[in-house]
Amino acid sequence: MTFNDMILLPGWTTIEPEEANVTSHITSQIELKIPLVSSPMDTVTEAEMAIALARQGGMGFIHRNCDIETQINMVKRVKRAESYIMSDVVTIEGEKRVSDAFEIMKTKDIHGLPVVDKDGNLIGICTWRDVRFAEKNLAVKDIMTRDVITAPKGISPAEAKKLLHKHRIEKLPVVSDSNQLVGLITMKDLILRGKFPSSSRDKEGGLLCGAAISPFDLQRGKTLDKFVDLLITDVAHFHSNNCFAATKKLLKELETPLIVGSIGTYDAALDCISKLDGIQGLRAGIGSGSICSTAVVTRAGAPTLFATASCADAVKETGAKLPIVADGGIKGPGDVTLALAVGASICMMGNVFAGTKESPERLVALEGRYYKQYYGMGSEAAKQKRYALDRYSQPSKVISEGVEGWVPYRGPLIETIQEFIGGLKASMGYSGAKDIPELWGNARLAFVTPAGSKELSPHDIFLPGGTQPKF
Repeated sequence: MTFNDMILLPGWTTIEPEEANVTSHITSQIELKIPLVSSPMDTVTEAEMAIALARQGGMGFIHRNCDIETQINMVKRVKRAESYIMSDVVTIEGEKRVSDAFEIMKTKDIHGLPVVDKDGNLIGICTWRDVRFAEKNLAVKDIMTRDVITAPKGISPAEAKKLLHKHRIEKLPVVSDSNQLVGLITMKDLILRGKFPSSSRDKEGGLLCGAAISPFDLQRGKTLDKFVDLLITDVAHFHSNNCFAATKKLLKELETPLIVGSIGTYDAALDCISKLDGIQGLRAGIGSGSICSTAVVTRAGAPTLFATASCADAVKETGAKLPIVADGGIKGPGDVTLALAVGASICMMGNVFAGTKESPERLVALEGRYYKQYYGMGSEAAKQKRYALDRYSQPSKVISEGVEGWVPYRGPLIETIQEFIGGLKASMGYSGAKDIPELWGNARLAFVTPAGSKELSPHDIFLPGGTQPKF
């Protein structure tokens, strides 16, 4: 069974849809305002997608089909996007040349550099206006602003805003009692913080960011461990001796929470729970993605709704406190509701987010409509990059387990999020569930025949453009 086979039955309700609470845990310690995350695919999630999704209360998982440095830089960009006090501050020493400062600003896409001495003490600040027309061979200390307004550690956002406004400045270095630079506050970050009050944030106020890793790439995992909030294993069939052995080594080395998968059966979930001490979640669903051809090529798979329900049975039976991420085949808000109803805490989507403005691929016009490219991580296009070849088993590398195509352009991400969350809340209203844990208990599903599916969709009416909504 999967999404097209089932329907949510209406139940007794005491709530209106707008009263439904859609917050959910992706790990025991990380709560998201919306139960939606983006798939770690190179046509779906890079920095821009992760930033936009975190601002709406979800989380993006940066793909791994690139070298480690590129993936780290994307994670850093997300973390720097609007942290209240930026701890990973790009600085320059006063003895460096203006040309060095110019190159750093251009490469990092920033417009101000705190200037420090060799011991890390703040001695000035250098902005884009300072370097733009200055002689390139001059020392940075000769053109920097020396009288810098600073803030102490522990300053509140309100106090920082007052200080920035009082002195009409854009950047506020944070220093220790001994004048060591410990962070940076910018007016832009404070404004964005107010603009997106439901953002997913870490303890320091930065946006939450996840990243994908291979269980066999310990170096990548250890490097990401210093920067990312959550890691997820990116393997088509995780339930194997080699994956388990490699993951046990990972768990000993990592401090960052780790979600494992993909898995699709009760037995796989039971083994993950009993044999992998320290994991923080399960990724469920094999072969359901719109661009995944695994089930066609191999005739093996576990449709997402079935996989999610199977994993939920194992979690419930063992009493494990492990959230389940339902991944693959989700087309609309109703599918999200069904996945959550059978035990998922979070839904991961690729196709839906691939069509938004924030996905990495370029916008193209085909036959009067706009589209974005989208391909599976087992497709020839993804394999050309060669960084994620180990996502699939060794024998299957000679064949493709994914296709390449185009998805309709959906516009800005926020519009898709509003559509999905609005639909989810409406479904929860029909079920009488005020929050997701209550949906787990309240929801009742029924099988739908092909005739029933047709009747439940708009029918016997001409629609402009000749399109029929799909159930």
